Amino acid sequence: MIEERFSALTAVLERLGAQVPKIESWGRHLAGVLDGGGRLLACGNGGSAAEAQHLTGELVGRFVNDRQPLSAIALHADTSAATAIVNDYGEHEVFARQVRAHGRPGDVLVALSTSGRSQNVCAAAKIAQKAGLTTWALTGPLPNALAAVCDDVIAVDAPHTGTVQEAHLAVVHALCAALDEALGVAS
Repeated sequence: MIEERFSALTAVLERLGAQVPKIESWGRHLAGVLDGGGRLLACGNGGSAAEAQHLTGELVGRFVNDRQPLSAIALHADTSAATAIVNDYGEHEVFARQVRAHGRPGDVLVALSTSGRSQNVCAAAKIAQKAGLTTWALTGPLPNALAAVCDDVIAVDAPHTGTVQEAHLAVVHALCAALDEALGVAS
């Protein structure tokens, strides 16, 4: 069983090699946004929330080498706001309301969902688009609802949620490397 998981991950990572130009493009775009005073918002549920927070942590902190902190917010991480929003407005609004509060035209939303069907993540992407944010999705296999509402997507074609999440982490790290390269931070 474990060998099968490793084989599946190896195959997915090999296929992700075709996404390198897109990840580099995202890194350059994000560098321009963040270097210009914009911010990145990220959202997801469960393991995807952990990946969203991993991404924002790498930006506010550092990926490999020291650089200025960059403005990045994992929308699930403010538990007081999230639980109040769920209580007052419902679970479908938990990220969308925060996008309304924190997102500005030109900012970037990275929306993560292994299924691509998370209603609260899709709602956030729709609101982000209306507000003038660039929306990128990290999802599992296509077609899916999240990919359909975002400006761009990296879809991981894998049969197991865990493999999709592992591949998303690789994409997060590749995006951070591309961003740092675009900012001129040596790796």
